Amino acid sequence: MSETMIDDASDLCVGAAVTPFVREAGFEVWNRYAAVNDEFVGIHMDDTAGQAAGYPGAFGMGNLLWAWLHCAADRWLGDRGRLVALECRFRKPALKGDRITCSGTVTAVQSQPDGSVLLSLDLWAETQAGDRIAVATGQVRLAATDA
Repeated sequence: MSETMIDDASDLCVGAAVTPFVREAGFEVWNRYAAVNDEFVGIHMDDTAGQAAGYPGAFGMGNLLWAWLHCAADRWLGDRGRLVALECRFRKPALKGDRITCSGTVTAVQSQPDGSVLLSLDLWAETQAGDRIAVATGQVRLAATDA
């Protein structure tokens, strides 16, 4: 299966779905993310610290969810353009063992004076139970075509 998910113009219309990007939350992923970002914070690494903060145990980094939403948009888009904006609101943390699915839909398509096309997206991250733990909006700019 190709990383590029936009195959034709029907994938660029209002209502088109952003292909799901799925990851499992847990210590392995959190440790890799913390190592790259120097984010070894107790609530993300230690169940006791997470419980002291009022959660069932350790929980994932908000910026990791943001990154997964970015990955969903980027992989769906492929090499057709680039993500130019992404705003996210966190509702709940990703808990150890959660299967997180990031997806979304195209909400608007606007032609730009320079010949490029701007797509507006609604994106979200949800658990295997269907709880939306983060919601986001984004904009994707498709390159101008010579056609």
